[in-house]
Amino acid sequence: MSTTMKNVGAFFDQRNTVWCVHCTAVLAQVETNRDHVPSKCLLPRPLPPNVPIIEICKRCNTSFSADEEYFAGVLGAVRAGSLTPDPNDFPEAARILRGNNELQRQLQLAMKGPQLDLFESSLPFTLYPDMARIKRVVLKNARGHAFFEYGEPMLNEPAVISVQPLMSLDSDCRAAFESANLPGSFAAYPEVGSRMLERAFTGIDLVEGWVIVAAGRYRYVVDQFGGLRVRTVVYDYLATEVIWCD
Repeated sequence: MSTTMKNVGAFFDQRNTVWCVHCTAVLAQVETNRDHVPSKCLLPRPLPPNVPIIEICKRCNTSFSADEEYFAGVLGAVRAGSLTPDPNDFPEAARILRGNNELQRQLQLAMKGPQLDLFESSLPFTLYPDMARIKRVVLKNARGHAFFEYGEPMLNEPAVISVQPLMSLDSDCRAAFESANLPGSFAAYPEVGSRMLERAFTGIDLVEGWVIVAAGRYRYVVDQFGGLRVRTVVYDYLATEVIWCD
């Protein structure tokens, strides 16, 4: 199946579109921005076709920028094993880290052990990032996916925000995480008119139940699992899960 995203119509309750999904501001009363979900800094250039986009308030959109670059910088550095990734191999991470001295400083402080010269140390390259910042970006994107696919503004705090390397999951947990609600297997069908219901019946943009935004870079699935659950895999490295309970 092709991984090129197609247009999927949205015919859900338009009353759900009047608020910012992050701060509940009434969009008609504030300046707004079109926000890419996932964050653009996690995607290759040129951007993949039909990246999901929602409308949020400009204040929220601006407030996420520094954490989004931090998130992308952490993942890029870990994948490259360096705070100076090769731009031929990791172009987005190299661009972000090369152009942001403060981010370089923050990640240097997040390295394992005392302040050692990376190239003289025998320790493996390891970062201990600020997980509050990582989870803020994960939640931002999860709210965007939930709204784009289900038309549901998830305004409450979730019960679970889980972030861990995909390779750290044992075989049973990995299988459970990777399993997706394929067409016809939903525990409860999404609202009539939602994008996810259309995907469920037609398979549009789905590869084994996952929506592929950019192959090898970002995929996600939104389902109803005792509430509403959003799972993502970033760079085939980081597995995230956000759950809102009923």
